[in-house]
Amino acid sequence: MSASQYNAKIHIRKGFRFSRPFGFALINRLPEKHGCHDTTVLDFFVVCRPLVIRDESLNSLLRKHKGKHMDKILWKPSDEKIKSTNMYEFMGVVNKKFQKAFTEYRELYQWSVDNISDLWETIWEFVHIKSSVSYEQVVDDPGKMPGARWFSGARLNFAENLLRYRDDQIALIFRGEDRERREITYAELYDEVAKVAKSLRAMGVRPGDRVSGFMPNMPETITSMLAATSIGAVWSSCSPDFGINGVLDRFGQIKPKVLITADGYWFKGKGLDSLGRVSQIIREIPSIEKVVVVPYTAERPEIGSIPRAVHYSEFKSEESRLNIMFEQLPFDHPLYIMYSSGTTGLPKCMVQGAGGVLINQLKELILHTNLKRNDRIFYYTTCGWMMWNWLTASLGVGATLLLYDGNPFHPGPAALWKMAQDEKITVFGTSAGYIGALMNSGVKPGKEYDLSSMNTILSTGSPLSVEGFEFIYREVKKDLQLSSISGGSDINGCFALGNPMGPVYAGELQCRGLGMKVEAFNEKGDSVLNERGELVCTAAAPSMPIYFWNDPDMEKYHSAYFDVYPNIWRHGDFIEIRDNGGVVIYGRSDATLNPGGVRIGTSDIYRLVERFPEIEDSLVVGQDWKNDIRIILFAKMRPNNEMTDELRSRIKKLIREEASPRHVPAKILQVPDIPYTLNMKKVELAVKQVIQGQKVLNRDALKNPESLDYFTQIEDLGYD
Repeated sequence: MSASQYNAKIHIRKGFRFSRPFGFALINRLPEKHGCHDTTVLDFFVVCRPLVIRDESLNSLLRKHKGKHMDKILWKPSDEKIKSTNMYEFMGVVNKKFQKAFTEYRELYQWSVDNISDLWETIWEFVHIKSSVSYEQVVDDPGKMPGARWFSGARLNFAENLLRYRDDQIALIFRGEDRERREITYAELYDEVAKVAKSLRAMGVRPGDRVSGFMPNMPETITSMLAATSIGAVWSSCSPDFGINGVLDRFGQIKPKVLITADGYWFKGKGLDSLGRVSQIIREIPSIEKVVVVPYTAERPEIGSIPRAVHYSEFKSEESRLNIMFEQLPFDHPLYIMYSSGTTGLPKCMVQGAGGVLINQLKELILHTNLKRNDRIFYYTTCGWMMWNWLTASLGVGATLLLYDGNPFHPGPAALWKMAQDEKITVFGTSAGYIGALMNSGVKPGKEYDLSSMNTILSTGSPLSVEGFEFIYREVKKDLQLSSISGGSDINGCFALGNPMGPVYAGELQCRGLGMKVEAFNEKGDSVLNERGELVCTAAAPSMPIYFWNDPDMEKYHSAYFDVYPNIWRHGDFIEIRDNGGVVIYGRSDATLNPGGVRIGTSDIYRLVERFPEIEDSLVVGQDWKNDIRIILFAKMRPNNEMTDELRSRIKKLIREEASPRHVPAKILQVPDIPYTLNMKKVELAVKQVIQGQKVLNRDALKNPESLDYFTQIEDLGYD
């Protein structure tokens, strides 16, 4: 019996979307009203195709079998572990304060988005926000976006909240590729911040001035940020692997008064110079009054050719036992300037408020990550990615932060896992791309290293495939929480992330964040469950940008998030919210494929291509072709491998069988490289523009812009 015949028998018509194939579901003894006899046993294979099932009893049957075959639980916390979590404690606080009887996260989440003011007030108290003046009102109007005012009347300082601990517990451990290990206690960190802050004040840095970092992920970066924000200056940073134009596109817009830079950085065992680019930066940005150079690749770098430069050791105050004068500022005083990728023009400069970032990141770390004072948290990140800002907020919990600079595969693919063993890391943060590369490396961390201290792994940057989830539990550790998290630099936080009280399902983010009223909108703008749609946020959140830099009329801000749905934040991701509360991310909605009018997320294809060891990396785009869209898969091959017809056939067969015929690429082409942004995200849109003869507006936003040149000359794209 064909699928179409079977669809007719049980009265299924177009309109309902199953999110993914879920294999063969055995449906027994369906009633005659569905067109089946009592004794009929049917094998029903549902492919990823729009369908509607009009009868709710049949809907329930199919959902049940879908869960049986595809909603695979990989980990579930014990009752004892649940009761030991910060989230469980917080739920108890909510129950007592508001006379509730919640027993699970879904109830708590629904209350949080229905009672936004109560939620954030309770979080303020639970995470112990330190302020010199209390707030008069939590939020004036949570339905107002942009423009909602949070915690009006409060006066606080971001750095003071991160430096609340001043004891001998280790605050920072630094590990670089070719450097000795360094430790800094909370007391030492406070003293170092005090010295730098005094020198910044002495040179005239005031609240609202910009201080920029062109730095590796090292202790002096955190010290400089805390010193600047203790004064009320606005911090913004770029990773030293950014090209000169990438730096100028960012810092050139915000006109910093001070530039903190290292002399270089390490990558794959080589020391790479930064000071040549710093000389150019100084010439192009006249607002910079002082350049503070931190030694890293050399003990005392030569800085004579850099105007207004001074060595870090000579810049910071020589006095000891200084007290930091923490400037008391409004909740929405500017803290960070973050940047969009800039692939469609100059990067947008997103200004975020101190209080909003603080309370949201502490919520995510304390409640959703279950971070405690005795934890050791690591995230593989650079200072050009928001995960650096997020990691730094762990100081507010009093945990120990592991900072790492260098290539995660140097001197071998197990480098970070040896560090995890040696440092007894409890929370290990990385990216889906790293996990994919690790899968292909042959490393089995759980068998080769003692990871008994590790209780949580975090993954972000792109959707983590089902295979990636299964790899972690098979080859790293069975008993830990794997939290795939997703948000953005826009909010310096997450829309969906971990829930330490809940199970981990393969391929799913565990939950939407407390207070984040995230929904999936279909093409009609209706909120849907178990269906793919646009990620939207229908209520304000404290860490949303307060404004964009050089955007006095808020035009850039509105066009970035609110042009499609007025007064509703449209984030640009393609998601599905499951009825179990989990979330699946399918990729950027502007990269969504639409062959035959059916919306397909690129992650459906990426996760299957990752299974082929011959392929190092891949990129999927939709090419306009004969009044439709055809799918093109570009593959970068591993050394000594070629894209053969036999391999193409195997790829297409797997995609057809495990996704659907609509997912099968019309062409699979070998390319020498895959383009990435400076923040290491694939740029599907830029490649789509190139192959269709359109201009990419800002190639300098790419880490490897030369990779685009090859796509302009692929003759195969002009033929069937």
